[in-house]
Amino acid sequence: MAWLRVRELVRKEFIQLFRDKKNRPLLIVAPLVQLVLFGYVVTTDVRDIRVGIFDQSRTRESRLFIDAVNANKTFRITHYHSHPQDLDQLLLERNVDLVINIPPDFSSRIRKDDTAIIQILADGSMSNMTAVRLSHTLSVLDTFNNQMIRERYLQKLDFGRIDLRIRTWYNPNLDSRNFYVPGIVAFLVMLLTLLLTSMAIIREKESGTMEQLIVTPLKPTELILGKTIPFILIAQAQMVLVTIFAVFWFQIPLVGSIGLLFAATCLFLLSTLGIGLFISTISATQQQAMMTTFFFVLPFFMLSGFVFPIANMPLPVQWLTYLNPLQYFLIIIRGIFLKGTGIHVLWPQFVGLTILGGIVFIGAVSRFKKRLD
Repeated sequence: MAWLRVRELVRKEFIQLFRDKKNRPLLIVAPLVQLVLFGYVVTTDVRDIRVGIFDQSRTRESRLFIDAVNANKTFRITHYHSHPQDLDQLLLERNVDLVINIPPDFSSRIRKDDTAIIQILADGSMSNMTAVRLSHTLSVLDTFNNQMIRERYLQKLDFGRIDLRIRTWYNPNLDSRNFYVPGIVAFLVMLLTLLLTSMAIIREKESGTMEQLIVTPLKPTELILGKTIPFILIAQAQMVLVTIFAVFWFQIPLVGSIGLLFAATCLFLLSTLGIGLFISTISATQQQAMMTTFFFVLPFFMLSGFVFPIANMPLPVQWLTYLNPLQYFLIIIRGIFLKGTGIHVLWPQFVGLTILGGIVFIGAVSRFKKRLD
């Protein structure tokens, strides 16, 4: 192994990479733009629920209930209607997210100490968001019930009950951004390293310079090292950049070890660079390499637990996720960012990344060397 030849090849790769003006924004600006874009867009937080009201009671009690809904900052009453046929149209045209239908006997039932019924119609086309909206509505309804009980029974009522003391660890406000942004960081590192590795080698083939490299004294191992080391350095630099941006722009807590995070990134890069090398051996043009890269990226994304919990997937698909390096890296990066967990907890994911990355990288390098020979 002649490290001087490897060093000169790495130097040549950096010069070639940054000489092309189109690569500069791709390497520096694109990860930040994607992080900002996805960081704001990918969220399940519900901060504005548009409500339509159909008040058939028109009494003091119904107005108190409407005021209770309106007082909550999450709700915004946008429509008052007096005809039931308008309710369906409101939801159909997506003018509101919820419709509250207060029946005519709402107040009379309360005054008779009977159970009053309120109908809530919700747009269920986005099931997750609807569940959150209904949860907010039930919270408001529970508060209103307690107020009505206190108002009607002025004396203190003593009875046994369960007193819940709920505390959410690691993400006290349940901000979905704290969950998604570390995942976006991992996804960007995977996407960029896959694309850059496969495209760089294909570009050599298309321009005819690969044959020139092969006839030089470089050995296949030196050529592979010279081709992959620049992308390891670039991926780590991008990791630093997007991590700083995630912490200082999105205020995502980073409570774990930074050294452990970058050690995990190195292991993760074994898989992504190996797959990039493999793509370069089966593709003849840059277009083919790009299409093949997205063939890998989409299943990796869907089967990683980034959005959909792996535990909810069918059992055969859960077994398939063990072949997905992004799945291990997501657990590591979220654990380090939010929980501050160390190697004593994350060692199964580190072992998984090492085994999977080692097999993928060695297999891809062997295939690449065979083609060079």
